[in-house]
Amino acid sequence: MQQQTKDTDARRQWMGVLAKSDESHVVQLWAGLSDLPAWEYLRRPEVGLVMVRGRMGGDGGPFNLGEMTVTRCSVRLQNGVVGHAWVAGRSARHAEMAAIADALMQDGDWRARVGEKLLAPLQSKLADDRGRAERKAAATRVDFFTMVRGED
Repeated sequence: MQQQTKDTDARRQWMGVLAKSDESHVVQLWAGLSDLPAWEYLRRPEVGLVMVRGRMGGDGGPFNLGEMTVTRCSVRLQNGVVGHAWVAGRSARHAEMAAIADALMQDGDWRARVGEKLLAPLQSKLADDRGRAERKAAATRVDFFTMVRGED
């Protein structure tokens, strides 16, 4: 049971990296993967809408924020391993590459290679982008304080 939880957490993490990464960066790194195994579509890339939900204050009641365009895709490698992907936007190519990468990451023969050549650089780029955004936000931060006046 614990191993299944670890595998699920690891898969959730790499699928998040694939979905959040910029398509152009995924395409660039994808070119470094050669001799990929044959695969077939279980579900060709298709564009649709999902409802985005929010909460007020983190613990308030949920509400429908609005709709978001997503593309999903499912593939099966020649050895039977199945990969799925959902990515924001309308990019069939991004969804396809993410689904193939998901399947490859579940295959023990490919996991290390795809992790090193695709996922590690994508994760590093996401961390750099997040750090840059945090530094930019910190540069505009205003600290408010109250000066003590001599009147009581």
